[in-house]
Amino acid sequence: MQITDIKIRKLFDDGPMKAIVSITFDHQLAVHDIKVIYARDKYFIVMPSRKNPDETYRDIAHPINAQFRAELEEAVIVAYHKEVELAALAAEDQEPATV
Repeated sequence: MQITDIKIRKLFDDGPMKAIVSITFDHQLAVHDIKVIYARDKYFIVMPSRKNPDETYRDIAHPINAQFRAELEEAVIVAYHKEVELAALAAEDQEPATV
């Protein structure tokens, strides 16, 4: 299964949640609401989940093995950093020129 698209849906400046991401696999399957989290000096992803009646959370979709999770996490975090860089460049272009 190949990751064929990663879309950064929303970026956040404050708090540990830094982005919400959608991923497409093989141009055929999309997984939405993957979260990019920055905590304890590192980035990681949290898969989409739902809240159970007992107040616990359960993943809706998740990688089955550590190798694929690492692959997925690396691809998402690289895409996140690229999007942050693009957003910073766009913000610089929006700033009025000083004379």
